[in-house]
Amino acid sequence: MNSLLRKRLNLLCILLLPVGMFASPLPSSVRPAIPAEVQQLICVDYRALKNSDTAQQLKQQVLPENLKQFETALKGIGVLVDRDVDTLTFISYRQPKQGVQIVGAAQGVFSLKTVLAKLKAKKIKPVKYHDSDIYPMSDGMEMTFLDETTLLFGSGPALRGAVDARDGYVQTLDSNPEIANMIQDVESGTVWSILDQKGTQNMMLSALGDASGLADYDTIKKHILGSRYAMNFTNGVNFDLDVITSDSYTAGMLSSFFKMGMIYKKANASPVEKAALEGISVNSDSSKLQMHFKADDKQFQSLIHTPLFAAVSR
Repeated sequence: MNSLLRKRLNLLCILLLPVGMFASPLPSSVRPAIPAEVQQLICVDYRALKNSDTAQQLKQQVLPENLKQFETALKGIGVLVDRDVDTLTFISYRQPKQGVQIVGAAQGVFSLKTVLAKLKAKKIKPVKYHDSDIYPMSDGMEMTFLDETTLLFGSGPALRGAVDARDGYVQTLDSNPEIANMIQDVESGTVWSILDQKGTQNMMLSALGDASGLADYDTIKKHILGSRYAMNFTNGVNFDLDVITSDSYTAGMLSSFFKMGMIYKKANASPVEKAALEGISVNSDSSKLQMHFKADDKQFQSLIHTPLFAAVSR
């Protein structure tokens, strides 16, 4: 087979991939800008989102509440999220004395020259921070380029904390193996997330609901280490959640508590919600609690708005 024909076949295969085959690996330019005290990562393949009605509904549920603020700020510098962005990453990290900070990273088809020209036309000038040019955006946010096609944006303190990580002034994600080691197993998802120990403990408490009162949750929560989930949109929707614990006993207990919580939720659920909850399976595998949900688009859209899904997807 000659090289030209091979290239054309490869291109055809890419064009024919279904939406669910898209994946959203953590961009290599973004990873160094993630501080070690990361609370949560959410990474989204925006190409898949804009091609799926279910994914568009999911967008409002899973992504940060200030997503519209982020999108508006990007639009103000000439970047349209639905048109120009391929991958959107949200980074929540804990900053001493300032609490949880959130920054976003947009990677796509926009270019450094185009955005800088837009900023220059608006007479927007940067300020220097380390070796980076920091530009003001709307709603009090700021932005800088990580490379030619990756923007980092957020509030001033949040953005500077991420730049500090990128420039070596504070420790980064790679010095936090509890979080870093969880990424590989989920980054093939269209939408995926990693949550730290404290965040996972709170998530599980919310997901268990009334069952946490009957179960001895306070005793076992210290053995919960973190969690991760991935969503794909091939032949409906697949949602997989892993809660990482320190031992098989904790994973087994959490599995039992979670099943108990689902019984409580089904007792008070609407018929549509009950049908959606029937599609959830829960078990434990070694030191992991595993939850899997598979459904068609209609069933999943009914589950999106339930407190259970809100708890495990935030």
